[in-house]
Parts: sequence; structure tokens; C-alpha cells
Amino acid sequence: MSELKTKQTNASVETFLKRVSDPQQREDAFEILKLMKAATKMQPKMWGTSIVGFGEFHYKYATGHEGDCCLTGFSPRKNALTLYIMPGFQRYKDLMNKLGKFKTGKSCLYIKRLADVDLPTLSQLIRAALADMRDMRTGCK
Repeated sequence: MSELKTKQTNASVETFLKRVSDPQQREDAFEILKLMKAATKMQPKMWGTSIVGFGEFHYKYATGHEGDCCLTGFSPRKNALTLYIMPGFQRYKDLMNKLGKFKTGKSCLYIKRLADVDLPTLSQLIRAALADMRDMRTGCK
């Protein structure tokens, strides 16, 4: 079985974010960092080379594949800020309707600019997803 590429590292979150080349995206990333610190009450850690994560949980699939991942996090990707909302979005329809302009994947929330979304609603979404992850997983830290 191959080794996971996205695992927690000792790299500096601040150094990583300072390297974001687009000034607006860099500013937005630092705002997301503050928002996630406040919402999670956790300190950020780098996961792999490009994900700022908060907390940790252990997963194991029926296939036997297992590993560790952050409970929530974000990455300033080239096309959008990507936030990782691990439970997905099905259970958060009311919050999603109030959030603003965004796109989603299975567990990814894509935001072009932080100004496009309502920050209190985003904070609420992060807190709700974190609580749900703790309820769903026994290996959460």
C-alpha cells in the first residue's frame, strides 16, 4: 500500500501563507486562518505541502485503507480558496442558503474571494461541521 502524501508536518503555516503569490488571496487566506482558529479553538498545522488543517481524526474504510486527516482546514489554491468541510454539505442547507457565492465538491467549499461570502455564516458552518465530525468519529482529536 502506498504511503499517504497528505499527512501532518512541522512546516510553518505562516510561512506557507506568506508565499501565496496573489495579494488578495494571501490576505483572504490569513482571514480564513483567523476565522478557523476562532471557530475551532485549535492551532493550525500543515498537512502535506498545501493544506492548513485543524484537529485530526483517524479513518478506516471497509477496504482496510486507513489514515489520519484534519477535521477541517483550507488551502489557497490557484482558482479558489478551498475549505474542507468533511461531513459534506447535505445537512447544512440553511447555512448554505445564507452563505453567499461559492461552489462545492463532495467535501470542498470553493470561494473565489472572501468578500463573496458572509463570514458569520461561514464560521457557523465550520463550527457545525466540526461538531458533527466529533459526533461521527471516535478517533477525533
